[in-house]
Order: sequence, then C-alpha cells, then structure tokens
Amino acid sequence: MTASPQNRGVQLGMPQLPAPDFPAEVRARLDADAAEVVARYPDSRSALLPLLHLCQSEEGYVSKTGIRFCAETLGLTTAEVTAVATFYTMYRRRPSGDYQVGVCTNTLCAVMGGDAIFEELKEHLGVGNNETTPDGKVTLEHIECNAACDYAPVVMVNWEFFDNQTPESAKAMVDDLLAGREVSPTRGAPLCTYKETARILAGFPDERAGAVEATGGAGPASLIGLRIARGEPPHTPIVHPRGESTTEGGE
Repeated sequence: MTASPQNRGVQLGMPQLPAPDFPAEVRARLDADAAEVVARYPDSRSALLPLLHLCQSEEGYVSKTGIRFCAETLGLTTAEVTAVATFYTMYRRRPSGDYQVGVCTNTLCAVMGGDAIFEELKEHLGVGNNETTPDGKVTLEHIECNAACDYAPVVMVNWEFFDNQTPESAKAMVDDLLAGREVSPTRGAPLCTYKETARILAGFPDERAGAVEATGGAGPASLIGLRIARGEPPHTPIVHPRGESTTEGGE
C-alpha cells in the first residue's frame, strides 16, 4: 500500500517520549531519594504520588523528564504517570512561581470576599488565573475549598494558611513576597518556596529550625464533630433541632 502524500512520515504505534533524562548528577541524587521513597511501600507503584512531588522539588513542576523518571523508576508507562499527574491539581504541568498564591473562591469564601480578593490580585499583579509574574516569584490561582471555612475568606501560599483575608491584606502579602520580605502564615509552619514545599510533601523531613514545632489547628466549628466523637461536653447548638422553638416556653 502506498502512503498518500498527507500521510507520508506517519508512524503507527507509540512514539518515543520526546523527553531528555535529567543530568547525570541530578539523576543520581533523585535515584537515591526515590529509592528511599519506594522502600516505604509494599507495592512500588504506590510511591507515584510522592515521586511526582519529588520531581516538583527539582524543577518546580512535573515536566516530561519528570514523567519519564517516575515511569522508569516504578516500571509504569508514561501514560499511566501522566494520567495521575494531570488528575491532581497539586501537580504543575508547566513552570510556575516560587510562591503559589491560591485564593479560595468556593461558596463561603466567595461570599465573604474571596471573589473580590481574586479579582483585585489579578489586577494588582497583572496576571490571570494560573499565570506567573514576570520575575517568576508569584503564581496566582483560584482554588476550591481550603477546608478552612471558619476563617473565610482564606488565601493559601504554598499550602500554608492566610486566614480572614481582605483585598488590602492580600495585596500587601503578595507585595512582600515580590520584594523578598519575610511573610508569616496565620498558622502552621513558616513559609518556604514551592520547591521546598514539594520535597516535604514527598515525605522528607522539614529540617528548618522550629518548623516541625509550629502548629495551627482548625477553627471551633470545624472541630465540633471531633469533640462529640471524643465524648466531650455538649456544645451550644449552632442550629436548633427541627421543630424545637428558639424562644422560652415554646412560643
């Protein structure tokens, strides 16, 4: 069969992934780290999520080279790795900033001011959703529910909480990030770069002084179910049971 002019050069089958390997010294270091991660699991493929974070700690996102590395390390196809990397929003598919500024625009945060914060940050930074400032420091994105509704509206920077934000406080925070000034989350560990955060998410210890001791819990409304499960004293109902009057004497 003679190929038609428009089909000449077309090859059937899976093409070779157009991705170079990491440089030799980087590959050796990642191989050692990956071996430590894989050893934690009875089935090596279970290590895929932390290995994707490990790749992000090297490049700041999951590149085709990172996908190749995970596939070769775990005996998977690049398609299998790509399916996972594109499913979870915590894995970046293109270069991004040192600081991922995520504004919650889910229902409660949006009503409390999250939408206004996001719109003002877009104008203030001169970027759109999932875009990065020209200096490579800040990537802005809207995200769905930070599980911190008690403190709405909430902004997260590299997955650390900045609670009860306003457009003014959020703009001041990103200005500090751009200027290289120290920025402290409302609660939780001190802020670090996205690559450093990715290595922690890969399961490696945070060796910064005081980082492990830093803590921050959920708000009281979020903890009510846990307290009831522990048998702690009853709390004051936020919503009265259906049919029960809220006035004295049942009036």
